Order: sequence, then structure tokens, then C-alpha cells
Amino acid sequence: MHGAEPGDVFLADCPARLAVEVIADKWAVVVLWGLNDHARRHSELIELIGGISKKVLTQTLRRLQANGLVTRTDHGGVPPRVEYDLTDLGRTLMVPVRMLTEWAEQNGDAVLAAQEGV
Repeated sequence: MHGAEPGDVFLADCPARLAVEVIADKWAVVVLWGLNDHARRHSELIELIGGISKKVLTQTLRRLQANGLVTRTDHGGVPPRVEYDLTDLGRTLMVPVRMLTEWAEQNGDAVLAAQEGV
């Protein structure tokens, strides 16, 4: 948004808000992190992540692909061999995701304690 005030970044029509909504999905950051070091197949991501269904992983990958963060490469063959990888845009998210991961590791116990106290 041209001429937006600093506090306007999360207004409904702001691209920044739309971008945050993409990665605010429950599984998006986890899937992105799973692709951090190299391309992976769907089954590898299921194994790596744990707790995510095949259907939800497929939906998450499609959403990330539609938003330019992940690529899908079909290598063909029988059975089909499909790999997912981060795009250059997706790789730009790894620094903030790493920071969020470190915050979660440092503060996870405090968040759980707060939840138990409510």
C-alpha cells in the first residue's frame, strides 16, 4: 500500500496482512520448515512432521504453492515421483521462521503454564 501509515500494515486490503494470513495457517510454518534444507516428497513430509493428515498436508502444500512459496516438481515415472521445494520467495521466510522457532523453544513452557493457569 502506497502511503500507508506504519500501523496500517494489517488493514483488510493490505498485501502484508494477506501474506501473514498465508503463514498463520496451523501447518504452513511447519511445512515450510520441513522443506528448509532440501526438496522432499509428500511421504517424507508426513514422516518428518507427524500429526498431519495426508489430506491436510496436500491442502497446505497447494496453498503454499498458490502463494509462490513452494514449487511442485513431477519427475514422472511409475509410481509417480513428486517433490516439493521452497521457492526463492519461500526461502526468504526461513530467517523469520527460525526466529519464531527459537522463540517457541525458549517460551513454550511459559505459554503452557499460562494456559494451565487460565
